[in-house]
Amino acid sequence: AQAILAPVDSQHPPTLAPSKPHAHVVEMYTRFVEPGRLALITYGPCAGKMCTIVDIVDQKRVVVDGPEGVTGVCRHMMPVKRLSLTDFKATISRGAREKSLRLALEKDGIMQKWSATSWAKKVTAKEVRAK
Repeated sequence: AQAILAPVDSQHPPTLAPSKPHAHVVEMYTRFVEPGRLALITYGPCAGKMCTIVDIVDQKRVVVDGPEGVTGVCRHMMPVKRLSLTDFKATISRGAREKSLRLALEKDGIMQKWSATSWAKKVTAKEVRAK
Protein backbone atom coordinates (compact mmCIF):
# COMPACT_ATOMS: atom_id res chain seq x y z
CA ALA A 1 0.00 0.00 0.00
CA GLN A 2 2.76 2.40 -0.91
CA ALA A 3 2.36 5.07 -3.55
CA ILE A 4 5.08 6.21 -5.93
CA LEU A 5 5.62 9.94 -5.83
CA ALA A 6 6.40 11.79 -9.06
CA PRO A 7 9.93 13.21 -9.28
CA VAL A 8 10.31 16.91 -8.60
CA ASP A 9 13.00 17.25 -11.23
CA SER A 10 15.02 14.97 -13.47
CA GLN A 11 17.96 14.74 -11.05
CA HIS A 12 15.97 13.09 -8.24
CA PRO A 13 14.43 9.62 -8.85
CA PRO A 14 10.87 8.84 -7.69
CA THR A 15 10.59 7.70 -4.06
CA LEU A 16 8.11 5.54 -2.23
CA ALA A 17 5.71 7.37 0.05
CA PRO A 18 5.62 5.97 3.57
CA SER A 19 2.47 3.96 4.18
CA LYS A 20 0.20 5.13 6.97
CA PRO A 21 0.30 2.42 9.64
CA HIS A 22 -2.52 3.93 11.71
CA ALA A 23 -4.82 5.20 8.96
CA HIS A 24 -8.36 5.52 10.29
CA VAL A 25 -10.85 3.82 7.95
CA VAL A 26 -14.25 5.52 7.93
CA GLU A 27 -17.20 3.47 6.78
CA MET A 28 -19.07 5.45 4.16
CA TYR A 29 -22.46 3.72 4.28
CA THR A 30 -24.29 2.05 7.15
CA ARG A 31 -27.71 1.38 5.58
CA PHE A 32 -27.16 -1.55 3.25
CA VAL A 33 -29.74 -3.24 1.03
CA GLU A 34 -29.98 -6.58 2.85
CA PRO A 35 -32.66 -9.03 3.97
CA GLY A 36 -34.35 -7.76 7.12
CA ARG A 37 -33.73 -4.05 6.45
CA LEU A 38 -36.76 -1.90 7.28
CA ALA A 39 -37.60 0.63 4.54
CA LEU A 40 -40.12 3.35 3.76
CA ILE A 41 -41.82 3.14 0.36
CA THR A 42 -41.54 6.56 -1.29
CA TYR A 43 -43.42 6.05 -4.57
CA GLY A 44 -46.30 3.99 -5.94
CA PRO A 45 -49.57 2.69 -4.53
CA CYS A 46 -47.95 1.78 -1.18
CA ALA A 47 -46.16 5.13 -0.77
CA GLY A 48 -45.75 6.14 2.87
CA LYS A 49 -45.96 2.57 4.20
CA MET A 50 -43.20 0.60 5.89
CA CYS A 51 -41.87 -2.65 4.46
CA THR A 52 -39.04 -5.10 5.07
CA ILE A 53 -36.61 -6.30 2.42
CA VAL A 54 -36.97 -10.07 2.19
CA ASP A 55 -34.86 -10.99 -0.85
CA ILE A 56 -32.59 -9.35 -3.41
CA VAL A 57 -33.48 -10.02 -7.05
CA ASP A 58 -30.70 -8.09 -8.79
CA GLN A 59 -28.74 -4.83 -8.55
CA LYS A 60 -31.87 -2.66 -8.81
CA ARG A 61 -34.80 -4.77 -7.54
CA VAL A 62 -35.74 -6.36 -4.23
CA VAL A 63 -38.64 -8.40 -2.85
CA VAL A 64 -40.37 -6.59 0.01
CA ASP A 65 -43.02 -7.69 2.50
CA GLY A 66 -44.90 -5.75 5.17
CA PRO A 67 -45.97 -8.19 6.56
CA GLU A 68 -49.47 -7.31 5.38
CA GLY A 69 -51.06 -7.73 8.81
CA VAL A 70 -48.57 -5.29 10.37
CA THR A 71 -48.00 -2.57 7.76
CA GLY A 72 -50.50 -3.29 4.98
CA VAL A 73 -47.87 -4.09 2.35
CA CYS A 74 -48.18 -7.46 0.61
CA ARG A 75 -45.12 -9.29 -0.70
CA HIS A 76 -44.03 -7.94 -4.06
CA MET A 77 -40.99 -6.94 -6.07
CA MET A 78 -40.02 -3.29 -6.38
CA PRO A 79 -37.05 -1.15 -7.44
CA VAL A 80 -34.60 -0.07 -4.74
CA LYS A 81 -34.83 3.57 -5.81
CA ARG A 82 -38.47 3.66 -4.59
CA LEU A 83 -37.32 2.80 -1.05
CA SER A 84 -35.76 4.86 1.72
CA LEU A 85 -33.69 2.57 3.93
CA THR A 86 -33.83 3.00 7.70
CA ASP A 87 -31.29 2.15 10.39
CA PHE A 88 -33.33 -0.83 11.62
CA LYS A 89 -32.74 -4.44 10.61
CA ALA A 90 -34.55 -7.59 11.66
CA THR A 91 -32.61 -10.83 11.90
CA ILE A 92 -34.11 -12.96 9.12
CA SER A 93 -32.67 -15.20 6.47
CA ARG A 94 -32.95 -14.46 2.77
CA GLY A 95 -36.41 -15.27 1.39
CA ALA A 96 -38.01 -15.63 4.82
CA ARG A 97 -41.71 -16.47 5.07
CA GLU A 98 -44.26 -13.96 6.30
CA LYS A 99 -44.67 -15.75 9.64
CA SER A 100 -40.95 -15.79 10.44
CA LEU A 101 -40.68 -12.15 9.34
CA ARG A 102 -43.54 -11.13 11.65
CA LEU A 103 -41.99 -13.03 14.57
CA ALA A 104 -38.56 -11.45 13.95
CA LEU A 105 -40.09 -7.95 13.86
CA GLU A 106 -41.93 -8.63 17.13
CA LYS A 107 -38.91 -10.22 18.84
CA ASP A 108 -36.57 -7.33 18.00
CA GLY A 109 -39.26 -4.68 18.57
CA ILE A 110 -38.41 -3.09 15.23
CA MET A 111 -41.78 -1.39 14.62
CA GLN A 112 -41.81 0.09 18.14
CA LYS A 113 -38.26 1.42 17.65
CA TRP A 114 -39.28 2.88 14.29
CA SER A 115 -42.37 4.63 15.66
CA ALA A 116 -40.20 6.28 18.34
CA THR A 117 -37.93 7.99 15.78
CA SER A 118 -38.39 11.60 14.67
CA TRP A 119 -38.58 10.44 11.02
CA ALA A 120 -41.63 8.27 11.81
CA LYS A 121 -43.24 11.11 13.75
CA LYS A 122 -42.76 13.45 10.78
CA VAL A 123 -44.36 10.90 8.42
CA THR A 124 -47.40 10.45 10.68
CA ALA A 125 -47.74 14.23 11.13
CA LYS A 126 -47.67 14.65 7.35
CA GLU A 127 -50.43 12.03 6.97
CA VAL A 128 -52.55 13.77 9.65
CA ARG A 129 -52.14 17.14 7.91
CA ALA A 130 -53.11 15.59 4.56
CA LYS A 131 -56.35 14.27 6.08
